Amino acid sequence: MRFEGKTVVITGGSSGIGRGTVDLFLREGASVVMGDIDSDEGTAMMSALGDKFYFQTCDVTQEDQVKALMDYAADKTGGIDIVFNNAGAGGPRDAIDEISGDDWDFAMALLLKSVAMGIRHAAPHLKKRGGGAIVNTASVCAFQAGFGPIAYSTAKAGVLHLSKLAAAELAQYHIRVNAICPGFIQTNIFATTLGADEDERNQINAALGQVAAGIQPVARPGIPNDIAETVAYFASDAAGFVTGTHLLVDGGLLVGSQASWDPEIPGMLDALLPESLK
Repeated sequence: MRFEGKTVVITGGSSGIGRGTVDLFLREGASVVMGDIDSDEGTAMMSALGDKFYFQTCDVTQEDQVKALMDYAADKTGGIDIVFNNAGAGGPRDAIDEISGDDWDFAMALLLKSVAMGIRHAAPHLKKRGGGAIVNTASVCAFQAGFGPIAYSTAKAGVLHLSKLAAAELAQYHIRVNAICPGFIQTNIFATTLGADEDERNQINAALGQVAAGIQPVARPGIPNDIAETVAYFASDAAGFVTGTHLLVDGGLLVGSQASWDPEIPGMLDALLPESLK
């Protein structure tokens, strides 16, 4: 019960990583206030999860709704201790030579500005509590090409730097800010980006599991609880000396080329050497 007596605000908590994190913090004794555009699921969760769970409809691209969520959380529970800025989607998939300015702006509003405004409007409440923790969802896409669309990846790189800058500015108030960088996590974010129906989502998730087993050292896709546990670490007293940084939770996806960990694939040097020198 690491979070007994604490209030946690989570955006994008109706499914996937967000839902896994909601469940973990409730199990660990926190009061959880969730903001999401899916009002039907949010209402159903209120009926299912008990009197420590609260829901408010929130479109994180709208600053006034983000502020209203933070104010609602503080009003309902007496304050805010932890914020998980998680809401997002894959966004536009167009390449840089095809994407429209409007689509670019939407991706930045959904994935980067929303995090900035989440920090902005949570901070006054955290100050009143004497400090707290903010965790932001970035991505492996922030580090190199090939893992996501260009607008999404650029926004997630912005989340990394925003987290560091915010950690520096808010340290005087005993507010820690960190980012988490998921790899291939078995959620519906990929399928939703493609506009897939339920059957297609199931097929995509099954394919994701097969692909993940072959492209990273940990031979399975991530699951929401993998991320939830890392968020809980950043939010807990165990991370009391940790701020302005990030943690990759990617099954080793970014450790190096496949030859660095797969014994079946020769490394670059081995491939270049003549047989007599191998």
